[in-house]
Amino acid sequence: MAAAGRKAQGAAAGRRRRPRAAGAGSGGKPRPAPARPRDEEVSSDSEAESLAEGQQQQRRRRREEEEEEEEEVEETPQEKKLRLAKLYLEQLRQHEEEQAEEEEEENAAFLRDPVGERLKEDVLEQKGRLQRLVAKEVQPPDPLSIRVLRGHQQPVTCLVISPDDKFIFSAAKDGSVESGKRLYVMPGGKKGTGGQHMGHTAQVLCMAISSDGKYLVTGDRNKLILVWEAATCKRLHTFTGHRDAVSGLSFQKGTHQLYSASHDRSVKVWNVAENAYVETLFGHQDVITGLDSLSRECCVTSGGRDGTVRVWKIPEESQLIFYGHQGSIDCIQLINEEHMVSGADDGSVALWGLTKKKPLALVRQSHGTQGESDLQQPYWVSAVAALRNSDLVATGSHSGSVKLWKCGEGFRKLEPLCDIPLVGFINSLKFSATGDFLVAGVGQEHRLGRWWRAKEAKNSICIIPLKRGAGAPSSGAADRAWPRELQELAQ
Repeated sequence: MAAAGRKAQGAAAGRRRRPRAAGAGSGGKPRPAPARPRDEEVSSDSEAESLAEGQQQQRRRRREEEEEEEEEVEETPQEKKLRLAKLYLEQLRQHEEEQAEEEEEENAAFLRDPVGERLKEDVLEQKGRLQRLVAKEVQPPDPLSIRVLRGHQQPVTCLVISPDDKFIFSAAKDGSVESGKRLYVMPGGKKGTGGQHMGHTAQVLCMAISSDGKYLVTGDRNKLILVWEAATCKRLHTFTGHRDAVSGLSFQKGTHQLYSASHDRSVKVWNVAENAYVETLFGHQDVITGLDSLSRECCVTSGGRDGTVRVWKIPEESQLIFYGHQGSIDCIQLINEEHMVSGADDGSVALWGLTKKKPLALVRQSHGTQGESDLQQPYWVSAVAALRNSDLVATGSHSGSVKLWKCGEGFRKLEPLCDIPLVGFINSLKFSATGDFLVAGVGQEHRLGRWWRAKEAKNSICIIPLKRGAGAPSSGAADRAWPRELQELAQ
């Protein structure tokens, strides 16, 4: 038992000695603990969390990049093109929206300035997009307020108004040219007496005045174009070159370049300031009956029975051809640089745009019909006029009235406004520059022939005042608003 006890104590002692031996040195002394560095920082719990979050974000980015790489690997070239195209279109759309917002803000600020509004109108006018809405304000004129000027012995064939609206120049089949009533008369003479007269010796069919009011030109059936000084009615020069009657004349606005049309089916270009011929253009298949022009270096013509309206681009020496009327197209007028109105002997009135070869609007039998029920014929449209850059148009015939029309939005509709009673053939119509009055040249016969004769008509010039708005001034107030020269002519 004693031996067993000693063994047990020895085992216990051995167990007690082992932990000491683990920490002891070679000499039996305890080994010192390793020294902790003085600058070591102890990590807090928040730093551990942020480190864990950063590691998670890195892992997430890696997964996303891996997914994108997988998608790129799976995307075909066509799908990639489609995706890039959609992205490009979206960027363009955003850019356009930003530009539109900027332009709206600029326009709003621009329109608050009267000068800015005028400049914007000038830009729209040059582009042919200006359309002042004045037709809805025009009231039917009182027939008693129409002024009648007498002087021509034969039917009036053409007329023009001076740019300042102070003078009216008219011509007739007797070869005479007048500036109002007894102001100036350039008498005509009989055929073969041209050397004894400073005026025409044949029927005057057309006339035009330059935009600065300096030159007046007239054309007759003797193939001649006479140039006059508008202020003194002194004859300056004579252009020759056409081989038949001169039927249309117009100055390019802002210049002294003149366009002429003739029954010889040609259009000629002249420089009036230098008394020079420029060039000749051909294309119509029948006599040219009318011509007009504005600021651009081009003109429009009506081609009679060839059934076409043509736009002549002078620098390019090219032409655009338009079809729409069924009869002879006898008259034409530009509304703005992009739109025009024409009339024909089938009674139709057409609105045209330069971008479309067919009429934008067409009214047939615009002035009604004449004759018995089984032999009815439409009244010929013998004259058209347009208030520049507006929606107001006038047409004339021998139906006993002048008609006013309103052009719809985009010139795609023509609506009748009112009838102004006038007896006789309306051979010429012109609006004043301000739109305050309309002038009509009236005759007993059509300007191009003697198919009918209205004996009850008077060869005269009629000045029709145009009132606007519900609160329009009375006739006396309207008279005071007219130029003094025109008031004196009518007395």
